[in-house]
Amino acid sequence: MKEKVVLAYSGGLDTTAVIPWLKETFGYDVICCCVNCGQGEELDGLEERAKMSGASKLYIEDIVDDFCDNYIVPCVQAHAVYENKYLIGTAMARPAITKRLVEIARKEGAVAICHGATGKGNDQIRFELAIKALAPDIKIIAPWRMTDLWTMQSREDEIEYCRQHGIDLPFDAKHSYSRDRNLWHISHEGLELEDPANEPNYDDLLVLTVPPEKAPDEPEYVTMTFEKGVPKSINGVEMKVSDIIRKLNELGGKHGIGIIDIVENRVVGMKSRGVYETPGGTILYEAHQQLEELVLDRATTEVKKEMGDKLSQVVYEGKWFTPLREAIQAFVETTQEYVTGEVKFKLYKGNIIKAGTTSPYSLYSESLASFTTGDMYDHHDADGFITLFGLPLKVRALKMQEMKKENESK
Repeated sequence: MKEKVVLAYSGGLDTTAVIPWLKETFGYDVICCCVNCGQGEELDGLEERAKMSGASKLYIEDIVDDFCDNYIVPCVQAHAVYENKYLIGTAMARPAITKRLVEIARKEGAVAICHGATGKGNDQIRFELAIKALAPDIKIIAPWRMTDLWTMQSREDEIEYCRQHGIDLPFDAKHSYSRDRNLWHISHEGLELEDPANEPNYDDLLVLTVPPEKAPDEPEYVTMTFEKGVPKSINGVEMKVSDIIRKLNELGGKHGIGIIDIVENRVVGMKSRGVYETPGGTILYEAHQQLEELVLDRATTEVKKEMGDKLSQVVYEGKWFTPLREAIQAFVETTQEYVTGEVKFKLYKGNIIKAGTTSPYSLYSESLASFTTGDMYDHHDADGFITLFGLPLKVRALKMQEMKKENESK
């Protein structure tokens, strides 16, 4: 009986070429597993393609709600943003995908898991760290790093390899971006983006959004509610998180929200340039942060920002299944106890503009913040506060004056 390998299968050119290669190189029984995180029409025709390529079985596993509830929501609550721009859409999905791959490998009694990530990217790290954490006994096969066995170096090579194995595929070798899509976002790399000097060709590139200049000339008001940091409704209609993201994608895409052009620092040490479309996610992050402004105290906000930055790095580097991620998430969850309320904003040509925020747990006091003197605040109290708060500055300045006089007298 042949040993089994589970292949992380997208249906794209790379993983399609891997199927006959695994059979030919190792003699494996290849079981494809496509994990649905909201790729949409990319799932169409996968079963026929996998079988045509030589797979013995194909699993299509729907984890959209798990992805949204257990991976996206914690990152939104933490406000995890990598290098101030990237809303870690690919990085959040990889541990969710890998967890299901491991479950299928256990079910099938597979000895190995194979992925099609390249040797230059972040995804190889994310897949493999998750496998090591969840199934340290399972072998990992990464064809693109096995250059003695995997001799294909380009899309043209892969297309020719498939053709030689009787697999006729409608892939274009030269005129397509390298993309990753899930419910949260879509990323674009390649073609003109490989040179940071080039402006992105947004007319060809964008999938989820329109350029801001092509968005409607009228703003659109949106109201959202949250309970304990979890989004609950849009414009008065309660929905599960996945449907909220779908609706926000629709609204954000219409108004040109969430287009990011970034040169980021990959884990493997190189810089890479990509364009990310995250229309719904950008709105969700902003709405959640607007509510937090009302209910979190200053000290908690400062530490939470540090934790959010750290979580973005942890997730980006593929360290989801670690004690550190669990600890950061536990801290963040305690800060969300009172992040409940309503956020109103308007969308207009790429912008999310505040239009009012309310919460039963708001720490904002109009009597304190108003320029009108209230009972809770005595202006004279500021005298002593400023004296003590500025004492280190005054002591240093006096010392510097003293030293200057001594030097001038010499």
